[in-house]
Amino acid sequence: MAGNQQRRAARTSNKKGMTVGSGGQRRKQLKGRGPTPKAEERVGHPAARRAARTTKDGGGRQPARRSGPGRGAATEVVVGRNSVLEALRTGVPGTALHVGTRMESDDRVKEAITLATEAGIALLETPRGELDRITDGAVHQGLALTVPPYDYAHPDDLLSQQLPGVPLIVALDGITDPRNLGAIIRSAGAFGGHGVVVPARRSAGVTAAAWKTSAGAAARIRVAQATNLTRTLEDYRKAGFFVIGLDADGDVELPGLALADQPLVVVIGSEGKGLSRLVRETCDQIVSIPMAGVTESLNAGIAAAVTLYEIARARARR
Repeated sequence: MAGNQQRRAARTSNKKGMTVGSGGQRRKQLKGRGPTPKAEERVGHPAARRAARTTKDGGGRQPARRSGPGRGAATEVVVGRNSVLEALRTGVPGTALHVGTRMESDDRVKEAITLATEAGIALLETPRGELDRITDGAVHQGLALTVPPYDYAHPDDLLSQQLPGVPLIVALDGITDPRNLGAIIRSAGAFGGHGVVVPARRSAGVTAAAWKTSAGAAARIRVAQATNLTRTLEDYRKAGFFVIGLDADGDVELPGLALADQPLVVVIGSEGKGLSRLVRETCDQIVSIPMAGVTESLNAGIAAAVTLYEIARARARR
């Protein structure tokens, strides 16, 4: 039929003929999609849901990079009305309090502004978009406090301090919870400690969380950062200190510590792993806290408080 012939002719005339390769026709399909995003950034991933849950309570901390050459530390940002207010109440040093524009104010915001003003912290009225950028998208509720990096002392600086009493230094080995660090700083201040030493790596630092837990003691007790904790302990021994390590399998029980009235460095290990091998070998004595059989171990912050109290009590008797 004529109609069928016309349709066949039309198909024949539209045929492109043979081609070699794709000719770049599928180049877009061949392009990669880039590196796989982090788990926390992938929608629906469990890690992303956990990260979202941590900010639902209206408070938290977000790290923000400092710009400028030679600045390896990070400026910390405390976000959320409850967290910011608690930080200001406990004297956490801040550089600026960012207050969102056109937001509904409440008693927490008013008190935060008052405390920041009294502390000499700059007040900045910040648009919501800029607050989102500063807090890295956290739930800030219109309030964010920037906290500068802590200015650590050198371990040798703790030796040159002219402070009353027999020298007492606390060193931390593997403590990664900043709240434990804050509690230990607080105990050191309460029981005559002259300073705290933390390793530069794999250790909690003096963040806003540690500062809050210390209840202001971080402003009075110097915290030094050691590049190599074992070498620092050896230097303290050469300077006349005795180094004692706290461990459940100690050779000496705390009430019988004969070295209590001597210049001391008390090393607190992590609750899970205890003292590392090299640090343990550097100690002059390994001391344990006597406990009932139902309790296997103590939180590092509590163990430090018990030990420092017993040392202070023994020194007071002599």
